[in-house]
Formats: sequence, C-alpha cells, structure tokens
Amino acid sequence: MSRPVSATARLVRYGFVDGARARELLGPQGLELWDEAGRGPAGDGAELLLEAFAQVADPDLALLQLQRMVEAERRNGSSDVLAAALSDATLRGRLLAVLGASATLGDYLVANPGQWRVLAAPLDGPVLEDAPDVPTLRQAYRRSLLRIVAADLTGGSELEQTMAALSALADATLQAALAIAAAEKPQEAQACRLAVIAMGKCGGRELNYVSDVDVVFVAAPAEPTQPAGPDVDQEVVLRAAALLASRLIHICGLVAWPVDAALRPEGSRGPLVRTLASHLAYYRKWAKTWEFQALLKARPAAGDTELGAEWLRELQPLIWHAAERPEAVDEVRSMRRRIIDAVPRTELDREIKRGPGGLRDIEFAVQLLQLVHGRVDESLRSTSTLEALRALIDGGYVGRTDGEALGTAYRFLRTVEHRLQLQRLRRTHTVPDDPEALRWLAHSLGYRGDVRRDAVEAFSADWHRHAGDVRRLHAKLLYRPLLEAVARVPSEELRLTPEAAGARLKTLGYADPAGALRHIQALTGGVSRTALIQRQLLPALLSEFADAPEPDRGLLAYRQVSEKLGSTPWYLRLLRDEGPVALRLSRLLGLSRYVTELLSRDPEALRLLADDSELVPRSTAVLCDGFGAAAARHDDPAQAIAAVRALRRRELFRIAAADLLGLLDVTAVGEALASVTDATLAAALAIANPHGLPITVIGMGRLGSAEMSYPSDADVLFVYEPPAGMPEEAAAGAAHAVAEELRRLLSMPCPDPPLGVDADLRPEGRQGPLVRSLDAYRRYYSRWSKVWEAQALLRARYVAGDADLGTRFLELADRTRYPVGGLSREQVTEIRRIKARVDNERLPRGADPATHIKLGRGGLADVEWTVQLLQLRHAHDVEGLRTTRTLEALSAAAHAQLVDPVDAAALDAAWRLATQVRNALTLVRGRPVDQLPRRGVDLAGAAQVLGRPEGSDPQEFLEEYLRTARRARQVVERIFDAG
Repeated sequence: MSRPVSATARLVRYGFVDGARARELLGPQGLELWDEAGRGPAGDGAELLLEAFAQVADPDLALLQLQRMVEAERRNGSSDVLAAALSDATLRGRLLAVLGASATLGDYLVANPGQWRVLAAPLDGPVLEDAPDVPTLRQAYRRSLLRIVAADLTGGSELEQTMAALSALADATLQAALAIAAAEKPQEAQACRLAVIAMGKCGGRELNYVSDVDVVFVAAPAEPTQPAGPDVDQEVVLRAAALLASRLIHICGLVAWPVDAALRPEGSRGPLVRTLASHLAYYRKWAKTWEFQALLKARPAAGDTELGAEWLRELQPLIWHAAERPEAVDEVRSMRRRIIDAVPRTELDREIKRGPGGLRDIEFAVQLLQLVHGRVDESLRSTSTLEALRALIDGGYVGRTDGEALGTAYRFLRTVEHRLQLQRLRRTHTVPDDPEALRWLAHSLGYRGDVRRDAVEAFSADWHRHAGDVRRLHAKLLYRPLLEAVARVPSEELRLTPEAAGARLKTLGYADPAGALRHIQALTGGVSRTALIQRQLLPALLSEFADAPEPDRGLLAYRQVSEKLGSTPWYLRLLRDEGPVALRLSRLLGLSRYVTELLSRDPEALRLLADDSELVPRSTAVLCDGFGAAAARHDDPAQAIAAVRALRRRELFRIAAADLLGLLDVTAVGEALASVTDATLAAALAIANPHGLPITVIGMGRLGSAEMSYPSDADVLFVYEPPAGMPEEAAAGAAHAVAEELRRLLSMPCPDPPLGVDADLRPEGRQGPLVRSLDAYRRYYSRWSKVWEAQALLRARYVAGDADLGTRFLELADRTRYPVGGLSREQVTEIRRIKARVDNERLPRGADPATHIKLGRGGLADVEWTVQLLQLRHAHDVEGLRTTRTLEALSAAAHAQLVDPVDAAALDAAWRLATQVRNALTLVRGRPVDQLPRRGVDLAGAAQVLGRPEGSDPQEFLEEYLRTARRARQVVERIFDAG
C-alpha cells in the first residue's frame, strides 16, 4: 500500500518552496483554498488557481501578496479580488504573474485596493490617463505600468513592444509633468517654447522598467514668428524655460523616475536649457565624438514638438559627419574601455549592461557602424538598436549570422535586465550570486529544471553563451580595421555620381578614370548582397589603391580576384568582417604583381590574411612532411609534382604577403624561401627516385646559405653512392637518370614562379658530369679542385635525399672549404682575378654598375666575395667563420678583429638593403629584376614596399641605396682588393 502524500508535499508540487507556509496561507485561516480533510484544493476554481501559481517566478511571493490583498479587502468588507481570480482565467494569469515577479508592484496593489481591476480590463488602454496634479499622475503612471508589466509577463507583448510601451509612457509622463509645471507657472509657460528631447534608451524607444530618463532641453521665444530680440529678452526666455524644466525634473522624480539632463552640452556644468542657436554653436565647435554618438538616440519626446524637430533637423549634418574626425573611431573605442574600467571588479562578470559581453558592447558596435556608414546610407539612421541592427544586416554591413546572434543576445540580456528590475523596481544590471535570487531570476525568465539540469544551470548556460557571442562579435565589429579606413573617406566621396566619381578618381591618381569607373560599376552594379557589400568596401579600398604607385593596376587586380571568388559564400564576408583582410589585400594588390599572380592561381590563399599566425612561415620539417604527403597521393609523376607545386605556390604567397605586410625581416624571408625550396626538392627527388637509390642533394649558393631571394634558382650538387652489388657504371646511370628526372619535373611549363635547378657549381662546371659518387668527389677535391670550387663549397649544406650520405659529403667538403693554413698568395690573386672577370663580363650590357643590385659596386657580389675571402683565409683558425651564412660569417670576422666593426656594419647594411631591394623589385614587377631603376613607378613601388613613407620622394630612397652601396664598396676595396 502506497504511503499517503502529505499536504505540505502536495503544495510543493505546485511550485511552493515553503509548503508549510503555503498550507497556512491557503487553509481555513487564510484564503480558504485548501481542503485539509481532503488534502487538496477546495474546488475546481481553487485547483486552477494553484496550478497558475506554479507558472510564476516566485509562487511563495505571489501567494503572500494575494493573501495580503484579500485581507486588505476583507477589512473593507469585500473579497472581490479572490473571487475574480477564481473565475477569470485572464485576470488570474496576469495578477499572479505580476505578484510573483515584483514585490514592489505587489505592495502597491496591497496598499491600493481595487487597482488590480486594471489587470482585468484590456491592456491596450490609453498610454496615460489625464492627470492634473502630481498625486493623480503618480497613480495613473502606476496603472499604466501595471498594464505594461502584465502584458510583458504573460506573453501579451514582445520585448520590442514592451520597450516601446515604456518609452511611450515616459513621453506621456514628461508631457504631463510639463503641463503640470506650466499650470503652476503660467507666466513662464507664456514666455517661452520648450522642447524636451529624449536621449539614451528613451530616445531609442528601448526604455527599461527602472532607468533614468535622459533628456536635453531646447528653448525658444514664445512667438515663433519673431526673433529673440535683445539679450534681456533672451535671458527671460532661458530663465523661464529653466524654471519649467527644473519643475518637470522634480515632478518626474516624485512620480516615476529621475530625469537626467547630463547629456546636454557641457554636461552638468552647462546651462540646463539652451536655445537652438546655442546648441548648434556648441556642437559645431566643442562637441566630442561621444556627444555625437549620444545624439544618435535623440528624438523630440515632449513639449514643443516643432521646435524639437527643428533642433534635430539642424543637428543631422553634424551627427553624420562626426565619424570623419581623425580620432572618431578611436574615441568610441576608448569610451567603451572606460565604461568597462568603471565597473567594480567584483561585479564585472555579472554586469549585463556595462560588463564585457553586455548590452553596451552591442550598442557601441551598432552605434559605431551607424556613425561610419550612416553618413550616406540613411536606412541606418534609426534611434533603435534593434532597428539599426536589422538595417545593418539588410545593408550587408553585418553578416546575417553575426547580426542574428547579436539581436538574439540583445533581446535575452534586455529581458534579464527587465526581470531583475521588476523585482524591487530598482535600477540594477547585475545578475545576483545568491542561489535563491538566481533561482527566482531563472524562474522569472521561464526556465524550469529537468532530468539533465536545474533551472539555474539552464539559465546560466544560455547567459554565458550569449555573453560569449557578444564579446566575440563586439571585438570583431568595433575593432574592424576597415571601419577606420571608411571613416577617413569624406561623405561626399561615398555618394559620388558617375561624373563626379570620374573626376575624383583622377584626383586620386588613377591614370584611366574611365576604366577604373567601369571596374567599380562592374563590382557594385545590381541589388545583390554581393553588390551591397562591395559598395561598402570600395570607397576605402579605392583610397588604399591610390596610395600605391599604380592605382589602376590594384583596382583591376581586385576586380579579377572578386570575379573569381565573388560567388563563394566566404569571400566578401572575409573582407568585411575578418580583421585586417580588406586593407591587407588592397596593399598586396596595389603594390605587387608577384602576389597578384600567385593569388589569381590560388584565390583561397586569401584566407591567410585574416590571422597573423597564418602568415608565419612553416618550418622545413613541416613543409617536407606536407609536400611529401601530397606527392605520395599520386602515382603519376606529373600529377604528383603538380600537387607539390600547388603547395609551393601557397607557401610563396604566405611568405610574400608577410614580407609586404612588414611581418618578416630580410633574413627571415631568405630562410623561409630556402625552406620551401628544400621541401620542393625533397618531394621532387622522392618522385624521381622511386627505387630509393642512395642519392643526396646538396644546396649551394643562396639555397645553401638559406639567403634566397624570390628570383633565386636552386643551386645544387648531386651526390650518389652505388648500392651494394650494383656496378659503378649502372649506379652512375641510375643516379644521372634521377637527377635529370628531378630537373625535368621542376622545369615543366607552369604559370607559377619558376624554380630553376642549377648544377653549374659542380666540379668542372658545365663540362663535368651532372652527378658524381662520393668517392669521385673525394678524388676530385683532393687532386684537381680549384680555388673557386672551394669558395663555392663555403655555402654547401644538405638539402634532400640520403641524410647520412649528405653528412659524409659535408665532412669531405670541410677539408676543402676550410683549408689548413688558409690560402696561398697565388690563390688570393686567383680569387681577385675571377672577381674582376665576373664584374667585367657578367654585368649585363648597358647595366648601370652603381645600381645593379647583384653585380654592381657595393652590391651583393661585392659583399659576399669579401666575406668568402675572409672565410677561405681564416676559417681554419676561427670557428665562427665555418658557416654558410654571409651575415653570420661577417659578424664572426668582426668579433675576431679581422674586420673593423664600422666596416662590418657598412657591409652588413649594404647586403641587407641590396637583398631587400632585389626582393622588393621582384614583388613589384612580378619577375626577376637586378637593376634598381633611377626613376618611375617601379622605384616608387620598391620604396613603398620597403616601408618608406607614402608620398615621400623616391629619389631619396635611391640616394639612400647609392650612399649605402658606396660605403660598402670602399670597405670592399680596403679588404678584398688590398688585403
């Protein structure tokens, strides 16, 4: 037989926490709704009422307040409220919802018997009943508030309707308070016109239950057809208006909420009331960006609406040009940071308004986008946060997913704020940390526990999810670099007609304005979302392209990339939303043909620009693994090498983009390019050597020293070792076939930057065999090696293939490149003779020796031959010289006092600058260039790539190069020619 359930336990099932107390209040000595004998509700009506308690935020509070209301009526000889609650389902739901959510409104209903009847009537009554005096106005305000709260709590209105209703009630209350003030002060009322401008949440029609109502007051003479007249008349008008405004503030404080006029010009230090002219003078001369941001919410709310409308109309041009101030975007961001800093640290994580991930994050992001883009797009000029957010989504300024997430979070956080404030009708924005208070809050929001989690856990999970979304999207939108770029574009240029656009493009420096205009029209034509977003991006990008030496080429490249990627769902979203992508892309396309061509072959590489970590060059080991795995997926050598080349293309874009964006120095670029070449050669060797013949690739020249430039070939030696049991001749043939196949694969026609495989530094040069065995190298270097071959070996390092064989070859090379005792006089003379011949014969005909980067005076060859001579002469004694790196060897020579530190610094500077210039010219032209031009767009482009200020004279950069090269040449002559 089952155990009988106690009355207290049954009441707990109706949602009461204190079952014993509920039993007492519902029993014969209370509301007479509980049958003690039957241990259940005393009738059908009582059961329905008890079931309704279970649906409210705090059933215990609702029951206590209902019992107090009934007791108050019984003292007057009636019990109408209980009878109505038992019989009227609509009233029952509204009344208990109010009593369970707001202790203060419950106390009001207890203290004012009969006022509950407001909840039985339709809730769409007048915004505010007529109220000739303050007590009547207070009662009328509370009745209107009751209707709004009941509709909110019972699903009769959505959040936006609730906020609009509260704002309309505030407007009506301000108007009523002004009418009372005018009746009390008729002379002042006759002397002036007074407009009350709503600001903040009230201005945005998004007021909450308990908030200061922000206002600004505007005054004018009583007769609108006559000017103000002498100063004394003006003073009379302002004095009268100030008295009315002060009385309005006092009345509203007694009736409903404080009125805050601190957003007026000069804040609390400024006059309470100003004329329209005074307002305009202040905003034109003194106002800060945050004050224009505040004006986004401004609207006439009470008083003389014609005057208010005129005030707002006159201020519109000032509001919508505020974002063009150089400091505007940063000021808005700084203001948001100051608000966060002002929140007590103990409340920071629980503050749903001012804390990170709170309402202010959403509002600031939306308002900054309004200030920047609303200058030309009037659809964004809404005082409401949610309306403005919808317009930003519709206009393509905010992605649909991001915008919907922000809107959902805003509604959630504002609903939480409403419930918190309703409980005591106090201004609060802090989620409680007390368990009971949290349980009440969760219940008031409709959360109920289940088998997986209780109501508080469910609420907390949703709250933290929304706050996380807001923090992420706030940072994404508020700190979007494109905002600053768009803000810098004057409003007039954002709305140009085709004729004016052509003239503007010519002013910006476009050589073919008509052609540029055709590109713009192709990108922005139509009403698609793609065209909408392009219209946002292009004004800023056009200015960015204009900073490059050839703006037309940058715009054309942008059109080509956009046409390739425009139909993909991520492309324009990436440009608009993801950090610095759009501005980075404009710099790359505007300055570099090399990058443009890479991107045209691999448009998806654009994603790398979103994150600095993606622009960090990959290590050799990572690249070798990736390239090798890509090749291994294909049996056909042509397909395998195509896969390797695709990865190489992506890595070249990564390096070039990082270089152009200033994220890599010149040595890091050389190392990264060498790593990509190492991985390419290793993958190609694996394809060409399917049978695993012991063969190794030794890097020489710039590859060996890991000091590659973009146009550098891969200088290599091929070394093999016959496998056990294989005849020497057969092994030599097999090794030769492998080397030839590797070269064939890498020389196959393709649109990518070529990678020439050059084996001319092998013994005997082009006359010698392409491959040699390790023993053959040993015999050659011990008997016939020339000094230039020893010099070439200074940069030799293992690159790919059999690592053990590579190590043994380098041990052999050490004996040749670091000769015991250094060089003989004859060998030094021979090196100088070869260098002189190189200078005379290899310098291209017609080349300018002063500006030839590689072979010119003070160029790369001068520095490298000088350092290599020091290595050949002294590396047997100075261990630091035993390195393949030019700058490391130079530093070691200076440390060993083989070179004066000043001379070493001159050589270092010349080598770095020449390498940078060689890279820059290749990036700009898209092909190898070793001659620095003395004038023209390539010189300007190289200067800009290397970080010289935009607009600076390229001739200054040329002079810098010539000066640096001359100093290096003087050092070379002292060390190399005379040493």
